[in-house]
Amino acid sequence: MAEPTTRLRLKVSPGGVRGEIVGRHGEAWKVRVAAAPERGRANAALLRLLASALRVPAAKLSLVSGHSSRDKVVELRGLGAAEAARRLEKA
Repeated sequence: MAEPTTRLRLKVSPGGVRGEIVGRHGEAWKVRVAAAPERGRANAALLRLLASALRVPAAKLSLVSGHSSRDKVVELRGLGAAEAARRLEKA
């Protein structure tokens, strides 16, 4: 049986005071990361923050679009959309 795959739409604000899941922003999740958007640091910080909030290994997450944009799509393997949303709401 194949593991579930979920795509998360994100609106990311880099260079913040701290990393946090702010909440829903329309269809996307608003996320702040402390890392600056230089040499992929903010993207790496985003994936670490999501892995922690979702309680999954970082290897289950991959950035599929928006590498140099604030609007990003992250693919999550092994967790359904409803469970991912529930975990992000608690974060």
